[in-house]
Amino acid sequence: MTLTKIIEALLFSAQKPLSIREITAAIRGAEDDEFGSSEFTRVKEAEVAAALEQLKIEYIEQGRAFQLTEKAEGWQLATDPSFAKWVRQLFPAPKPARLSAPALETLAIIAYRQPITRADVEAVRGVNIDGVLQTLMERGLVKIAGRAEIPGRPLLYETTQFFLDHFGLRNLDELPNVEELRKRNLPVARVVAPPESPESTQAGTTGSG
Repeated sequence: MTLTKIIEALLFSAQKPLSIREITAAIRGAEDDEFGSSEFTRVKEAEVAAALEQLKIEYIEQGRAFQLTEKAEGWQLATDPSFAKWVRQLFPAPKPARLSAPALETLAIIAYRQPITRADVEAVRGVNIDGVLQTLMERGLVKIAGRAEIPGRPLLYETTQFFLDHFGLRNLDELPNVEELRKRNLPVARVVAPPESPESTQAGTTGSG
């Protein structure tokens, strides 16, 4: 019985990605039995992390049909993408509609400059994005992140956890050229202050005569 074999069993049985903390807790929580699991009750997270990396390398060296991948939510066993066309035959569900070019452009702007207002995205793209933004939200790729502290307090938008999982990212720092594009100056919407009310205008002219 080895630490890597135990971790492999946990990953194989899990229905979702497992974090290093979850794996460590599962190993520590196992009761003593005929397999001698008690020797791992004090395993450390650093040891689990090292074992995961070892498993990842072993699968690659052995040319296995599956691989160990690290996602935003943790580690998971997954079929090697090169076998996708065969595995897909087991899941004949309708293929999800592809995102249009305008949707991908909008998603990219939000991903790199989030949180961002709809008006600022439109300033970059030069077109109205109401329909595209709704599509991205319905797909679970974008969500409302709050309101901007500017006149009118427009909604702010950001990407979701599903966005990271969908594109195989652990975090936003793994986006290509993320630092360069975050720092690049892009067009922004012109902020227009709300018009003054008639009462405030009259108050400002009182006593002038």
